[in-house]
Amino acid sequence: MILELDCGNSFIKWRVLKAKAVALMAEGVVDSDQALLESLRGLDGLALSNCRLVSVRTVEETVALTAMLEREFGVTVVCAKSAREMSGVKNGYEDYERLGLDRWLAMLGGFHLANGACLVLDFGTAVTADFIAADGEHLGGFICPGMPLMRNQLRTHTRKIRYGDLAAERALASQAPGRTTVEAVERGCSLMLKGFVLTQLEMARAYWGQDFTVFITGGDAELVAGAAPDARIVPDLVFVGLAMACPFS
Repeated sequence: MILELDCGNSFIKWRVLKAKAVALMAEGVVDSDQALLESLRGLDGLALSNCRLVSVRTVEETVALTAMLEREFGVTVVCAKSAREMSGVKNGYEDYERLGLDRWLAMLGGFHLANGACLVLDFGTAVTADFIAADGEHLGGFICPGMPLMRNQLRTHTRKIRYGDLAAERALASQAPGRTTVEAVERGCSLMLKGFVLTQLEMARAYWGQDFTVFITGGDAELVAGAAPDARIVPDLVFVGLAMACPFS
């Protein structure tokens, strides 16, 4: 069995694959190393043979997680690394090691699935957009705050904005102008993200006309899907790239 981990800024997304069939056995999202350990311990018949991960956390945090996994399950953990070029994709950053690993792997996965020009949009704690041409050249991208960051900034810096996650979820049931603070904030932030999507689509069309594929991934992907009805929603796009960057023969 193969354990795959996507260690983001706020959460760890994990899944266990049956190695021979490459079939999904279990998956989940946790907010700490300890919660990950408890989730894995709760799986019946877990017998890990390999582990690969991508992390945008600090080196110290990643080393601690790796050591825990090796100690608990006796596996060697392979960590994805930056590269100037891989699987036909050319890293477009001037300093290629500064490009976030999650973005790099999502680009690898998107280019592989599209087999041509693509726009990769990732909606997590931060929102990212990356443009990959048909020849694999990464043209660059954009980063802006995602829903969690926008929401938390308003809660932190505006005294009268106080509400819980359940209220936020209910507020997004409609996109009509808000008649309460929670509705106004949540719907306003979601409209900003949808506007971001539309802008990226305009830029992609300026590059490639209609000859490109749009991928939307990340925890808030469904929130903006309506702004790009022809996009492919691929929740595990980073894992597609992770398998390419860290193959097990």
